[in-house]
Amino acid sequence: MSGLRPITHPLLQQAGVRHGFFTRQGGVSTGVYEGLNTGVGSKDDPAAVAENRRRVAAWMGGTLDDLAACYQVHSAIAHVAETGWRGRRPEGDASVTAAPGVICAVLTADCAPILLADPKAGVVGAAHAGWKGAIGGVIEAAVTAMQGLSAEPARMVAVVGPTIAQASYEVDEAFEARFLAEAPGSGRFFIPGAAPDKRLFDLPGFVLSRLEAAGIGQSAWTGHDTRADEGRFYSNRRAFLRGEPDFGRQMSAIAL
Repeated sequence: MSGLRPITHPLLQQAGVRHGFFTRQGGVSTGVYEGLNTGVGSKDDPAAVAENRRRVAAWMGGTLDDLAACYQVHSAIAHVAETGWRGRRPEGDASVTAAPGVICAVLTADCAPILLADPKAGVVGAAHAGWKGAIGGVIEAAVTAMQGLSAEPARMVAVVGPTIAQASYEVDEAFEARFLAEAPGSGRFFIPGAAPDKRLFDLPGFVLSRLEAAGIGQSAWTGHDTRADEGRFYSNRRAFLRGEPDFGRQMSAIAL
């Protein structure tokens, strides 16, 4: 797996859990999906996607059967994985486990991947947080599911992986108004954009604030902007702005 170059973080390294925010490097996909596209829902060659996912699972010390990765729907649904899901993909946006060898994983292409761990309890989890999921409660759902396995928020560490950064995330006034109606007090995550009716939204900052509000002991963002770094990351926003027909998805994974 020498071609894979996942990003790791000191908070999770110190927790002693195997983890990786995988980039698009080291895969077999071609065209707009060039690299390590792990998106089953993309229009990429299914055989290439399967091989890419196999490579990620192998780097994590397991097989495809060990993956616990949801069919993501921008929800607040978190599943407890007692074993690997053997190819099943229940609807939801977070998976947590206390079982060694189970690989909790999420797919992103601008949304925020979050990897969490309580090393004392021996519990880990992964959550997919776009703005809908973050505002809708996926972080809280993941934390609650981990608590059900005897984890405690104050002992948890959480790392937000590569996601679209504020400088790359332009929205309109209607988005800001709708967001503020659902999350009062979040105006600090918006700054003026290039035009009077545009704003720049700080997704990683908002996600970190939700982690703090959930009582997580320590949290951090890796600092990588998916839209700005085409060589390393897939980006939904970048593909849309270019009029491309589809885009790849990178995987973030954690295991005991």
